[in-house]
Amino acid sequence: MTSQTHRVTLKPSGHEYSVSTDTSILQAALDAGYTLSYGCKNGACGSCKGTILSGEVDHGKAQINTLPETERKAGKALLCCAIAKSDVVVECREVGGTKDIPIRILPTRVQAIERLAADVIKLSLKLPTNERLQFLAGQYIEFMLKDGKRRAFSIANAPHDDDFLTLHIRHVPGGLFTDHVFNTMKEKEIMRLQGPLGTFFLREESAKPMILLAGGTGFAPIKSLVEHALHAGMTRPMNIYWGARDLAGLYLPELPAQWAAEHAHITYVPVLSDEDWSGRKGFVHKAVLEDHADLSAFQVYACGAPAMIDAARADFLAAGMPEDEFFADSFSFAAG
Repeated sequence: MTSQTHRVTLKPSGHEYSVSTDTSILQAALDAGYTLSYGCKNGACGSCKGTILSGEVDHGKAQINTLPETERKAGKALLCCAIAKSDVVVECREVGGTKDIPIRILPTRVQAIERLAADVIKLSLKLPTNERLQFLAGQYIEFMLKDGKRRAFSIANAPHDDDFLTLHIRHVPGGLFTDHVFNTMKEKEIMRLQGPLGTFFLREESAKPMILLAGGTGFAPIKSLVEHALHAGMTRPMNIYWGARDLAGLYLPELPAQWAAEHAHITYVPVLSDEDWSGRKGFVHKAVLEDHADLSAFQVYACGAPAMIDAARADFLAAGMPEDEFFADSFSFAAG
């Protein structure tokens, strides 16, 4: 079927661009140089949710738990999945911070493979001589694999500390890529990556105190955010909550503890869901609510599995958090 072209108008900015019927509204915006808020790009996380003010869209592969039928009827759409069937006017968040950073495809060499836990590896990558990947703290890269598939991982180092790109990779049993990383990958192996990607980054213009919520290897982009904030001399309160099933899941426990010990504006609360210990127990986002019943004055940065992100978003909104102050990076491990 021949693709058609429609016009997209973004509100409130008034930006306009063309989109074909074989391209998502989000991808066409990115291609046109407009950075909309997004995370997974596969309909799972909800970061790109917008409102169709006029016109008609096909929701494509948008997942029903992320975009329920009630929201579809109310005009909501996941822009990473939505295909325009007519000219459309879309109300959504645009991000200004990434607009001057080019997305690049680069070769990279595996510099070091360090086991941080039984199921977590720190992968250090070296770019070609005289090359640097400009990125914002919190963004991610995608490996471009030989079979055409991609694997996304958040960058764990801060932008100023860019001799190497470091990633925290959790082993997904049976996952072809992570099986390779854990069992057969060798130093000096060459791969291709694309980046930087994503709109999860520190909103530096805000003075609000922050809740930094991490589940498992969701600590990687939080680490980047904190190290960038410290390097930039920011003194906004940063309340770090790191959740895992057991102590082994907190694979760099000394680091956030050190931040909290050395900086009065940083607190660190580790939370375990499945292990009996003397510290905080249960779901990590519930620990936040136990300490901060009113979130109306906070900005939240949350990274972890989709279930954690969804639960945190719903409960934090109920606790008064403004919807536009919740920034999330949703990790999906299904593909391995």
